[in-house]
Amino acid sequence: MTLSTSHAPADTSQALLDSTVGSVLRQAATEYPDGVGLIEGNADPASRRRWTFSEMFDEAEAVAKALLGRFDPGDRIAVWAPNLPEWVSLQLGVGMAGMVLVTLNPAYRPRELAYALAQSKAAGVFYVPEFRGNLMEQWLVEAQLKTPTLKSLIPFTKWEDFCASGSPSQRLPEVSALDPAQIQYTSGTTGAPKGAVLHHRGITNNARFITTRLGLEPGEAWLNPLPLFHVAGCVAGVMGALASRAALILPRVFEPGLALELCESEQATLMGGVPTVLIAMMEHPDFGGRDLSHLRAVGAGGAAVPAELVRRIEATLGLRFSVLFGQTEASCTITGTHLDDEPEDKAETVGTPLPQTEVRVVDLETGAVLAPGEKGELCTRSYAVMHGYHDMPEATAAAIDEER
Repeated sequence: MTLSTSHAPADTSQALLDSTVGSVLRQAATEYPDGVGLIEGNADPASRRRWTFSEMFDEAEAVAKALLGRFDPGDRIAVWAPNLPEWVSLQLGVGMAGMVLVTLNPAYRPRELAYALAQSKAAGVFYVPEFRGNLMEQWLVEAQLKTPTLKSLIPFTKWEDFCASGSPSQRLPEVSALDPAQIQYTSGTTGAPKGAVLHHRGITNNARFITTRLGLEPGEAWLNPLPLFHVAGCVAGVMGALASRAALILPRVFEPGLALELCESEQATLMGGVPTVLIAMMEHPDFGGRDLSHLRAVGAGGAAVPAELVRRIEATLGLRFSVLFGQTEASCTITGTHLDDEPEDKAETVGTPLPQTEVRVVDLETGAVLAPGEKGELCTRSYAVMHGYHDMPEATAAAIDEER
């Protein structure tokens, strides 16, 4: 694509669907009921749990009914834990129950935790009691005293009891594509963290377009070690795998030796990551002895990738590399390079917009579209733009204009 200005109109050749988290899961369970949809990526292969798409749907439905026994549609349900299969089931169940998932970084300190819970007006929190020495349960009890809306703290250690607590006759609500699905908090580097309110249509279509660009096929396996509290993990990872009817391999945290073993033993065909993740894998002592022949593509973002590193990654791993660029406020990914682009394009550009997405680079002061090569602000208009920042109308107005 050659542009005379820094404006890429939306490609409408791929359809935009009025899908929801629940409808994507239901369709996967209907079309591929016995296909493996989720693999627990722990270190012991013999103890890895697996779920078919049918089993994922059944568990998510049980979660939704249990949630509706304690909370109301529209309530905010927070999750504070590292990557767990139960985290995925909660995400899907919250979506089916018409509630809003609030994703919390497990590295939060007490002050950050208390702020996010209070600002989101969370009604419940699912959590692990301890993570990397942090006394998460104790901090949650303290935060609950400062959060009037917070009525339930539910540890993942009692997950089975929770799932069994719902009424089999509980009816699930109708959920529309534009209903809010998640609140994800920004880093807060320029002020208080802002909770981006993402909707079902945004996250489900964005996930589908990402995995389509990366070529993920039904029956394949996607290793995604990225954190679930971020869009790269719970949108591109979880919803992308569902949309493609592929298995999501989910390690608790990234560890290069484990990632290599999972690629080999689970025959991963696609991997998500950042450049440092790939470098760590290539420099690990086990790298030379692992069979990575099934791994054919990697989608990575979060950092610039020099052309020579692109060539090294592709040559060393024997795969094709795609650079993805996005932001939380746009549901995850805005642009991406194609797998067959030249290394220079992957190093010097962020590719072309995903389908149904218009992109401009404009002058910060005048708003005029700039010529190629000039520096400005990247603006996007698409289905994937958030509803706004939760309870922050001024910040929302500054981020989203009438041309959204």
